[in-house]
Amino acid sequence: MRWKIAIAFFAVYVCWGMTYLAMRVAVVDIPPHLMSGSRFVVAGLVLYGWARLRGEAGPTWQHWWSATVIGAFLLLGGNASVAWAEQRVPSGLAAVLIAVAPIWMVGLEWARGAPRPRKHVVVGLLLGLMGVGLLVSSRAAGSKVDPLGATILVLASGSWAWGSVISKTASLPRSPFLATSMEMIAGGVLLMLTAAAAGQFGEFDLSGVSLSAGLAWGYLVVFGSLVGFTAYIWLLGVTSIAKAGTYAYVNPIVAVLLGWAILHEPVTLRMLLAAGIILVGVALVSVDWSTSGLLARIPSRIRSSESP
Repeated sequence: MRWKIAIAFFAVYVCWGMTYLAMRVAVVDIPPHLMSGSRFVVAGLVLYGWARLRGEAGPTWQHWWSATVIGAFLLLGGNASVAWAEQRVPSGLAAVLIAVAPIWMVGLEWARGAPRPRKHVVVGLLLGLMGVGLLVSSRAAGSKVDPLGATILVLASGSWAWGSVISKTASLPRSPFLATSMEMIAGGVLLMLTAAAAGQFGEFDLSGVSLSAGLAWGYLVVFGSLVGFTAYIWLLGVTSIAKAGTYAYVNPIVAVLLGWAILHEPVTLRMLLAAGIILVGVALVSVDWSTSGLLARIPSRIRSSESP
């Protein structure tokens, strides 16, 4: 079990951290919503078929409706918005801004009637906001951060957080893998429809896709969606949500280092300071998750998930 856990943590730490680089490369030649939609439809169909072959019962129409709503927030409002924003913002900065998702989750839980956050959580919320403000200020250590791209990233983080919050009480199949596959399929279809409405199919030229963009898309399907999601869901069943959620601290580090080493994205002292402030804020918020009973509110279909 120990080596399985180690491999699963490697998947969510490194594989997910590399998705920011992969998206940045893929959107150069593939329109963002078309890239994200095709990625999740393919990955979702593969995972759905695998789950049904394991003997999982077929979902109901209510399950599909819930998966569609959650997929809209997680993938259309969340993941695809990150892909779009990475046309304007470096991949490393995108990962840092997305790291505020736990702060969104606590705020949204409170708005839905959860107990008032403790003092150290409020401090964490304020630190997160201060770090974001420092990161997207008019001049971040000499490099101007695109305000629209940064705003979309923060909103995308909020959309992902809201999708995560409502998924805890939504009507979904007991199997976390079947539920995840349905969310990927439904969200992927919504993304493809959005791409069609935005004219991205007309803009797309398959012959113009570079080898690097094609490999990046393949990486997102296999390691970003199938391996990463499956490993994360399995970890939720064998470790605490606090431990599984530590990917939020590691992914930005991986993304910043890869963006600097491969894409030559600038890394300045002010950016590192802002990232540190944000991650400290997220850590303060996440500590409260592990001690306030949030784990008990995670659906049993996730807490009791079996090894894949």
